[in-house]
Amino acid sequence: MSPKPQTYDFANQLLASKDFFDRSTRVLDEADSTFRPREGMMTVAQQVAHAAQTLDWFIEGASRPQGFDLDFEKHAKTLESVTSLTAARQMLETAYANAIRFLRACSPEDLAHPLPPGPVMGGQPISDIVWAMVEHTAHHRGALTVYSRQLGKVPPMPYGG
Repeated sequence: MSPKPQTYDFANQLLASKDFFDRSTRVLDEADSTFRPREGMMTVAQQVAHAAQTLDWFIEGASRPQGFDLDFEKHAKTLESVTSLTAARQMLETAYANAIRFLRACSPEDLAHPLPPGPVMGGQPISDIVWAMVEHTAHHRGALTVYSRQLGKVPPMPYGG
């Protein structure tokens, strides 16, 4: 059975986002993992891991009655241990796969259901997490292209082959 058109479109938006992220950041390699432009900023690996963590965070927030976990200090602490770009890319791969699986498992009625009340998208349809995930990953792929340039690398255009 093929996915319902609406859920298929949402999953495809996320897949396109993944392609753009992967393409934009492919000039970065394992040797760049711990690069950060300045002390106190996330490293390359942490930026990728944070994008993965946030995809998971959106799915979790849309899936549980209490909504989004707003303990951002805890989330940031988790990233401190990420030192490998390879491991962070695997985290991102898994997070995208889980998010796409979630979207494809939802009916249009599920996606129209409101998110739990709260300061993050409270009451908006669950489907709105898709644009939020796309925008958030775009923000971090943009940051990583700046990191790439600071490393003397030229990131490819995200929208080309």
